[in-house]
Order: sequence, then structure tokens, then C-alpha cells
Amino acid sequence: MKKMLLPLGLLFIIGLWSYVQKDRSKPVTQPNILFAIMDDVTYKHMGAYGCDWVNTPNFDRIAAEGILFNNAYTPNAKCAPSRSNILTGRNSWQLEEAANHWSYFPTKFKTFAEVLDEHDYHVGYTGKGWAPGKAKNKDGSARNLLVNNYSQIKTTPPTPQISNVDYAANFKAFLDDNREGEPFFFWYGGLEPHRGYAYGSGIAKGGKSLVELKDEEIFGFWPVKDSVKTDLLDYAFEIEYFDKQLGKMIAELEARGELDNTIVVVTADNGMPFPRVKGQEYEYSNHLPLAICWGNGISTKGRKIDDFISFIDFAPTFLELAGIKEKDSGMQPITGSSFTDILSSEEPNMVDSKRNHVLIGKERHDVGRPDDQGYPIRGIVQENFLYLKNFEPVRWPAGNPETGYLNTDGSPTKTVCINSIYKESTFDYWAWSFGKRPAEELYNIKEDPDCLNNLAFSGQFEKVKEKLKKSLFKKLKDQGDPRMFGNGAVFDHYQYADQSGADFYSRYMKGEKLKAGWVNESDFQDIRKVKTYKEANP
Repeated sequence: MKKMLLPLGLLFIIGLWSYVQKDRSKPVTQPNILFAIMDDVTYKHMGAYGCDWVNTPNFDRIAAEGILFNNAYTPNAKCAPSRSNILTGRNSWQLEEAANHWSYFPTKFKTFAEVLDEHDYHVGYTGKGWAPGKAKNKDGSARNLLVNNYSQIKTTPPTPQISNVDYAANFKAFLDDNREGEPFFFWYGGLEPHRGYAYGSGIAKGGKSLVELKDEEIFGFWPVKDSVKTDLLDYAFEIEYFDKQLGKMIAELEARGELDNTIVVVTADNGMPFPRVKGQEYEYSNHLPLAICWGNGISTKGRKIDDFISFIDFAPTFLELAGIKEKDSGMQPITGSSFTDILSSEEPNMVDSKRNHVLIGKERHDVGRPDDQGYPIRGIVQENFLYLKNFEPVRWPAGNPETGYLNTDGSPTKTVCINSIYKESTFDYWAWSFGKRPAEELYNIKEDPDCLNNLAFSGQFEKVKEKLKKSLFKKLKDQGDPRMFGNGAVFDHYQYADQSGADFYSRYMKGEKLKAGWVNESDFQDIRKVKTYKEANP
């Protein structure tokens, strides 16, 4: 019998042959994959990145026993489109309806999870998978983009606002069902720290105190107030809950002797659910935590990597690790590129100098503007700069004031920022989160990660801006972005899948009693009565 010869690089990546003295025709041992994704976390708020008021020992362990990525970005800072990017390996502007939040997922786009299932992987998820939106097969039947849902086992969470899904118990049930001993892919989709929170739970339940959160750790676009700090500690408490469930899953893998052959990936879908972060396209919106460990495949542990990783890179990486060629997957062409070379490398810092940028952008997230319009943005992060092109600067970036700024979740911090409009001394806090923006923005994110000093109209940075804009637009044209070909309005015309909220602006303004469950009634603001309103529209 002939030997199966594999490229040296693939041997390096996937691991050891199943060495059998009399028969070496057995396939390479395929690794398991545990993909753990938090719901709304900015990268800075994990212990491994230096945060001391959020305790994440299990994330930190993954980083210490594997790799911590310093530059991981989602292309789109909202739940459903970000998860679409992960599952397809394509940017939002390449996904038709799935570029939007609460969309109908196009049948033409196959997910890597469905491919793994077809290639003898045991596939499942718990908690939040691809959501919110609706996915159907061509025959109209329900389609699960992550194949099998394991969310039946419940628990009593520490607060009513935390999900009652027992993530770890459902993971154990998933493993128990794998009677054939197939390699597995499991998506741990925590619903934390998504809104809402039990106000004060970080202090009452998490043992935290306001003094441990220093004033300088409050981002510059929020006022330093006890209510904001309390909100942040509640956010921290829910991150810690997610991390504890992750620890239970790691312990389960260890008990079964599966941890070394399991690639554990821990990240989030978009930035924290606070004003000017989630749903926007700034540094804290898109820059996310990412740690990966793999006992059998990462030999040099504890490395910190500066290569830029986009969420569209996960799909090709997982396919390669599973030994599946893209041409055999049946997926639409993948835009992302595998980063298995980083996993197998022994180098810290920068492994591939070509991984020096990421593209970001958005279309319609939540409704609340006339005709269900979105707020289209495209951007690029490169060489310590973030360049943004706002295609419709006449629109409200977080949604219209009179319909509650629906693209920002209701929260104590949002309330403080909304009310900041009434005083000259605090007006900027409202403007930074809710005011209209110019057509172009440029920030030095190394010196100004809060993205408060717009350099786009400074002559000193004109060359930087034009260089980034030219590069961005060329890449977008190469990827077939409708915005580059005069057809960007197509994204506004895709149907909003949540019919209870569709055409929200028009219905609300006509007097229909509508409630958006993710914002507070006090978020609805008639800014025509605000004396300083003109300052938002110079």
C-alpha cells in the first residue's frame, strides 16, 4: 500500500500522523475546535490585555498556554453581521442581505460549520449562534447555520438578566452524543455581557467596588460618574460569568483527555454595548479580544502576536485545520486568509508582514431612521491609523433621536450621555455618541484610541488620509462592494426580518404605540426643544 504524502506545512499545522507500524495510510488526526464567543466585549477588558477590574482567569490561561492576538478585528461591529463574517469568511459588503442586522440570510452562502458537518465533524452550539435574523433552506424549511442546537439544559443564573442556558452542561451533553468519536466543532455562544444588566450586580454579586475602577479607565467620550462606573462593573460581572463557564468546558476537555487535541478559540462578536462603541466603527467597536491555545499544534506558548486578524480569517483557518480544501467546501469564494502559519510559527510579534491591515464597515443595523435606512461606513485600520468614510453624513449615526437612537442599547451610560445635551459643559458627551459626523474621519489610534481627535481635515495628515482612502477603495472594488459601483442603496432596500420593528420610524411618527425592547422609553428625545442643538450641526 502506498504512503499518503502530505506537505510539510500541513504536517506542522494539523499535528502528528496516526502512526501505525504496518499501515501508514491512515489520515492525519483532525483537531477538535471549541469556538467561544462573548456577546459584546471590547478587547481591553480582559486580564491578559492588562485589565485589572475584570477577572478572566480562563481567557488568560488560553493566552498563556497559546497565543494572545493584539490586533483582532471584526469587519462589522454588530451581532448578526459580525457572525455572518465569521461563518462565511466574507466581508459584510459581500454578503447581500446578511450585511444587515436582523436579515434574511441568503441561501447561497454556506457556512464553514455546515461544511465541517458534511465532512464527518460532530457539530453543534449552545447559547447564541447566528443571530438575530432568519435563515431558511431553498425549500423554505428552517436552516440552522450551526447545525445542532444544544441549549436545552437550564440553570439558575446569578441574576435574571443572565441567560439560564447551562452552557457547560450542554457542552458535556454535546460531547456525550459523539458516540462515533468524530472530531468536533462546538460554538459556545455566551449571551453575556449583552444588555440588559441587573443594575448594581457587579457590586452586590461580584464583590466589586467603585474605587477599583479608576477615573482614567473611563473612556474619554463618557462622563466620569458613579452611575457609569456601576454600569461598567455590571458589564465586568457578566464577562466573568462567561469566563467561568469557559473554565468548566476546559476542565471537561481535560477530564476526557481531549484538551491537547482541541483548538480553543476565545473572542467576542463586537465591542461593548455602550454608547459610541457597539454598532459604530471606531477602535473600541471593532478591536476585539482573541486568544487561541492548542496543545498539539502550538509549540511556542505565551506568544503575543501583532499580525492583523480579521474575523473573515476564521473560516479558511478552520477548513485548513480540518483538511478540507476550499474548492471542495461548496462555499462562496472566501475573502479571508488562513492564519495557520501563525499557529505553527515560533515567532512572536509580527509573523507575516502582509497582515498589516483590516477592512471594516457597516450598513443597516437597527432600524429607527426614515425608510429603514442604515448608516453606511467603510474603513481601514493600518499603520496606527483608522480611516472612515461615512457615505450618508446627513443621517443620524446611532439612529434618529425621536425614535430613541435605536442603534445604541439602553443603559445608565446612554441615559447620562443623552442628558448631557442640556448643558454647554457636557454637550460633547452627547455629540460624540449621537451627533452627526463628517463624511471622513481619521484617527491616530496609537495616540488617540478613543477616536476623539479627527485628523481628516488637517493638512498635516492629508497624505496619510489619501493613501488610506485610495487603498481602501481599491480593495472594496476588488471585492465587488456595491458602494463602489453606485449601488449602495441596495442595502437599505433589503427587508428587515423582524416585522414587529420594520418601518419603525414611519409607524412611530404616525402615532403607533411601538416599543423597542432594547432601549429605554427615556431614550426617545425631541432635540428640537434643545437650545444647544445647532451646535451639533455647524
